[in-house]
Amino acid sequence: MPHGESWLTLLLRALGVDLGALGTVFSAPFGQDGKSWYAHEAIGLDHVLTTLFVFALITTLALLAYGKVKDASKAIVPDATLNARTVIEILVGAVYGLMSDIMGPKAAKYFLPLIGTCAFFILFSNGIGLIPGFAPPTGKMNTTLALGAVIFVTTHVYGVKENGLAYFKHFLGPIIKWYALPLMVLMLGIEIISHIARPISLAIRLMANMAADHMVVSIFLTLVPTVWGAFLVPVPVMLLGTIVVIVQTLVFCLLSTVYIALAIAHEEH
Repeated sequence: MPHGESWLTLLLRALGVDLGALGTVFSAPFGQDGKSWYAHEAIGLDHVLTTLFVFALITTLALLAYGKVKDASKAIVPDATLNARTVIEILVGAVYGLMSDIMGPKAAKYFLPLIGTCAFFILFSNGIGLIPGFAPPTGKMNTTLALGAVIFVTTHVYGVKENGLAYFKHFLGPIIKWYALPLMVLMLGIEIISHIARPISLAIRLMANMAADHMVVSIFLTLVPTVWGAFLVPVPVMLLGTIVVIVQTLVFCLLSTVYIALAIAHEEH
């Protein structure tokens, strides 16, 4: 499949949709022409369309699960089969258990909508990249950096909300006396760099791993000339890719939870 294309862009072309005009819609806030390099490469029209497709999948899954649990009297007993409800319950339970171990049950329940949403979006975005002809939205820096920015803002907003302006005291390290001022200035610089690096590292780690994983799977698919070989040879790579999909989702949610937990922790005297 040509670079920058996916099943979604090919489908839209087949339906007669002008992708240049569609690219203009997405790139208009940046003052760029929809046919420019920026719209197709930096924004990645296929990634934007796949992101919307992932949103639609998650929304459909949520609506199907809601239909199963809206009647509380019938939803007490879990379903015996694997369906939308059980998938969501398994994922939500796993994310909540991870968060509860790090920040406690009360904080985990409060931040579960945020971290849980990140978990669902990242898992589905990573996983769809394993399907030939689809590019993972998380393989683009603009997507992962947006996720990291949300965690960055949440961390500091709730850090200030829980601790007030005293939250910024830990940026100075141990406050002793006036002669420790040079050390406090040094610690301030180190802490600022450290906190700025957090969302960037979250974004680069996720983007690099998913882009590399998608590239490896694509290479193995194109190296095998026969139809049966194209399905059998990449199986080990697909299994490894599945592990990468799960691990990268876990790493992002784990680090995000740790960052928020550290920010909302009250200083003990």
